[in-house]
Amino acid sequence: MLLLEIIVVLAAIYFGARLGSIGIGYAGGLGVIVLTLGLGLKLGSIPIDVILIIMSVIAAIGAMQVAGGLDYMVSVAEKILRKNPKHITYLAPVVTYVMTLLAGTGHTAFSTLPVIAEVAKEQGIRPSRPLSIAVVASQIAITASPISAAVVFLSGVLEKQGVGYLELLAISIPSSFLACMVGAFVATFIGKDLKDDEVYQDRLAKGLIKMRGETKLEVKKGAKLSVTIFLSAILIVVTYATLISTKVGIITNPIVPRNEAIMLFMLAAAAFITFFCKIESAKVLNTSTFKSGMSACICVLGVAWLGDTFVSNHIAEIKLFAGDLLNVYPWMLAVVLFFASTLLYSQAATTKALIPTAILLGVAPLTIVASFAAVSALFILPTYPTLIAAVEMDDTGSTRIGKYVFNHPFIIPGVVTITLSVAFAFIIGGMIL
Repeated sequence: MLLLEIIVVLAAIYFGARLGSIGIGYAGGLGVIVLTLGLGLKLGSIPIDVILIIMSVIAAIGAMQVAGGLDYMVSVAEKILRKNPKHITYLAPVVTYVMTLLAGTGHTAFSTLPVIAEVAKEQGIRPSRPLSIAVVASQIAITASPISAAVVFLSGVLEKQGVGYLELLAISIPSSFLACMVGAFVATFIGKDLKDDEVYQDRLAKGLIKMRGETKLEVKKGAKLSVTIFLSAILIVVTYATLISTKVGIITNPIVPRNEAIMLFMLAAAAFITFFCKIESAKVLNTSTFKSGMSACICVLGVAWLGDTFVSNHIAEIKLFAGDLLNVYPWMLAVVLFFASTLLYSQAATTKALIPTAILLGVAPLTIVASFAAVSALFILPTYPTLIAAVEMDDTGSTRIGKYVFNHPFIIPGVVTITLSVAFAFIIGGMIL
């Protein structure tokens, strides 16, 4: 029976991957039906907090996008990139990392990828180099964002293990950022120089390469104000979390817990942006960030529910099999998270599905925190939205998927970045925890 259940879980994930995008959430729900009504398993828990946090954060970002805030941030990013174009391979991941860190979603990278590709092309730099590490940085920054659902969920379950919200950020931010910079260094050596690339030369000869120049974005009147309101909300979230932290203890027995506070502050930010920037709230529903966020909610709902249903019914067997192994080889947790995230397509879903099990198995808090970055291996399969966008936006043909599927330019920078992030987190975490 156990083998059949495993087949159902893997089949649901595979089917979801074939459906693509929101389809993995659909397939997850289908898998839960088969496991419960078909095979008699007890229904697992719904990841309600994770979904609500994603919804509230996306509501604020969507309002900011309507107000022109995202366009303003992209214009600032473009000025930074064009001011130092020769260092595009290092600056590109900094830009996407910071935008994801602040927004709590890697989908903000969509707006900057065309700029990165264009600046690299203008400098004769192979665009696949900055694009590859920029996409990876936008994914791994999720594990360092103070308002991402993955970070908030992990900090919530780790508080009972003695690791606070601020301690988690103090480890994940420097370790992941330093790893991205090393990943950028590695990316500078991947692939032929643009002038020596046969595909580029062929496309150039056919007149398929176009130089678009600097992007002309119209910055709306309330754009800067919307960004200010949103960033202020993030600062308030971090401040409030600090004040109610058991380690700081300035506010004891808070009326509003941290998770609920994040939701409330984000909804309040959306309300202020809507009112003071004079936007039509109905337009938020049609923004790209809102649509991608709601898609993420469905994916997390289906996949995390599927994972929890299977794991909660077999926790005893999992403890017996994996408990001693993880105690002897703690780094194996990072390996498990790495491969799980390639299939689950979501940092939040992977965290919700597997981290509680790791805690039940008695894995040390330091190991869990250090391994956290491994939930960002969304670049392995060349089907993730930002990865596909990077390929499509590079008209030089340098950012391409090989005939063996896995031989694409995101693999090496991504694996190096995650591996080093885990290693750095073990070192930094050892000094903090």
